Amino acid sequence: MTFRINQRFLTVAAHLAIQVAAVFGLVAVSSTAALAGDKDYGKPGEPINLVIGYQPYYTESWSGIVMRGKKMYEKYLPKGSTVEFSVGLQGAVIVNAMLAGKQDIGYVGDMPGIVSTTKQDVADIRIVAAVGVGTDMCNIVLARTDAPAFPNSKEALKWLGGKRLSIPLGSCADRFAQAALKKEGVTPAAVLNQNIEVITSGFRAGKVDAAVLWEPTASRLVQEGLAKRVASGESVGEFDAAFLTMRADLIKQRPDIVKAWLNAELDAQLFLADGKNAMEVAGMAGQQSTGFTDKMLWASMYGKYDPAVGGAPVRLTMPYTITPEVSALINNSAAFLFSIKSINVEKLRPEAVMPEFTQAILKERGLTSPVGKVSAQDEKEFKAKP
Repeated sequence: MTFRINQRFLTVAAHLAIQVAAVFGLVAVSSTAALAGDKDYGKPGEPINLVIGYQPYYTESWSGIVMRGKKMYEKYLPKGSTVEFSVGLQGAVIVNAMLAGKQDIGYVGDMPGIVSTTKQDVADIRIVAAVGVGTDMCNIVLARTDAPAFPNSKEALKWLGGKRLSIPLGSCADRFAQAALKKEGVTPAAVLNQNIEVITSGFRAGKVDAAVLWEPTASRLVQEGLAKRVASGESVGEFDAAFLTMRADLIKQRPDIVKAWLNAELDAQLFLADGKNAMEVAGMAGQQSTGFTDKMLWASMYGKYDPAVGGAPVRLTMPYTITPEVSALINNSAAFLFSIKSINVEKLRPEAVMPEFTQAILKERGLTSPVGKVSAQDEKEFKAKP
């Protein structure tokens, strides 16, 4: 037991140490990556070696966990191909690896995904699919445990007026918080730029009134009794998303690989959306991460919360392709990133987002968007391991 606790905090500390620098502003790209040229991916039909960046610590992108755990890509990639999965503790870390030519495909949140497409002077990265869209995956408001018992989430948001609110600035949580506070006409006493480690310590020491965070960390803090959930994006109609990104040289040279991976990704999203697979998904997430119990991980994707605290009947929607709604989210997020000087363009170049591959696959397979939805489940549906 002692080892598990220490390992958890070592892992979480490593996760959080990079957050202030990495959260969606991107860690400075190393000089060796500054002029990364096109990679040679071979000719269509040949075996390929792929490195995939993915995030077990960001629930909205968990189709990557399913891809690794179920090896769904083996059905579609050329025989003899190899796939290496590399855990990214932050989306910006995956983006930097892709810019450096060290990773080829990335599962990232909306903010780092958008930022990545604006770095074409280093390497050209494109958004090719929507991994998931939700209202309470990155948009969760937590309050200290002795906060009042609010009758509804709107009252909880009003309570933030004059309080100390902690947020990793520049993140999807930041974008949501700014939008929610503006909608409700609320002004906190202070908005603190803090990473998850500092926020956790702050809740424990009673120095933080509230914070906005993402899953699965939000479920971990609630189940550890350090904070309570009081609102989410569901409370004010604010969405967040995760994307699948690919290097443009891979797309240009190997459209066969793009189609293969996206077919497997579609299989993974269908698997994730099937409620019967909830425990298996939580188990895979536990095997590919540290610091979380299976119940925390299950709750972060499938758990049901009361509407009074921003609970949504659908935890995650899988558009798969880039729908008009997803395009609107991208445009709004790009404008936000431009406003805080994280990117130098207010709107992405047209070729930055490429929905044509997913659109063709949906047509070929007789499916339409969204391809699935993760419905919230009662706590009794969680089955602890014997």
